[in-house]
Amino acid sequence: MVDLAKLLPKLLRANGGNPELAVKLAWSRAAGAGLRPHAIPFRLEARTLIVSVADAIWQKQLQHMSSELIFRINTLLGQALVDSLIFRIDPAKVTQARGRVEASKPIEPAPAPSELLFAAGTIADEALRARFIRAAENCIARRESQAKPRSALIQESRLQIQVSNEHH
Repeated sequence: MVDLAKLLPKLLRANGGNPELAVKLAWSRAAGAGLRPHAIPFRLEARTLIVSVADAIWQKQLQHMSSELIFRINTLLGQALVDSLIFRIDPAKVTQARGRVEASKPIEPAPAPSELLFAAGTIADEALRARFIRAAENCIARRESQAKPRSALIQESRLQIQVSNEHH
């Protein structure tokens, strides 16, 4: 399998290469899995990448990480296409993008707690009991996947950047 990061410079050199598309793809890699759902690349204007974030907390945290993110983007691209980042607050854009990502990957059901299994045992119809348990497991998994606090996600992203820097 070919690594996307190795293809970005070739994409830019190709006739009619789309710098905005390449920068957005580089952002996705540079941001990492922890930031990707919370910071959505919106547009490249001149040499400024505009990124949509959900709120002022994300905006402030990412502003502190700007120089590192710019370095990582330009390194992935093999040339300096981004000089600055602007983080604009646009919760609708972030929610919309997050919905596309979440719809594309199924949530693994969490195991049902023993109390729930005990209560489900009173349902006589086996098919209905199985559907009830599956629905409960999915509900628990969804709630747990959304329960991770924002500060933990920001910290995870910082750690990913630090680890990446240690390897370069």
